[in-house]
Amino acid sequence: MARIVDTGRSVFRRALEKVGRGWSKMQERRPLSYDLLESDDAYLVVFDAPGVRGEDVKVKFLDHTVEVRLDRFREFYDGFELMFPGRGLTLSGSATLPADADVTPQGATATLTRNGTLEVEIPKDGVADDVQVVEEEDADADE
Repeated sequence: MARIVDTGRSVFRRALEKVGRGWSKMQERRPLSYDLLESDDAYLVVFDAPGVRGEDVKVKFLDHTVEVRLDRFREFYDGFELMFPGRGLTLSGSATLPADADVTPQGATATLTRNGTLEVEIPKDGVADDVQVVEEEDADADE
């Protein structure tokens, strides 16, 4: 009887892992959600970026389009085994600014916030050079 139960668990685990990997791949193929905002001085594109660190973010600006790629990693937890690998590890997306937007990538900034969003600000008529990615400081770290 124990052998049948073990076989059933094994089959269940393999099926769960296969479904999880499929879900993960589906997440990786779906473009990241974003909001596009405009002020008098700049455009702001806000992407969902859960579970990402600053060094894992790539931002490009090409022909009025902001392109992002996020590489996430799974943390390992002592005493736990991964059964359902459902989170995509490589996420990407793009946001196209209006065709009449008078911007250049110079002066653009990208900020990764503590709540898991990536904010890319592109000034109108900018003057600096590259998009810089910075992580918001953890206010609790100093306490």
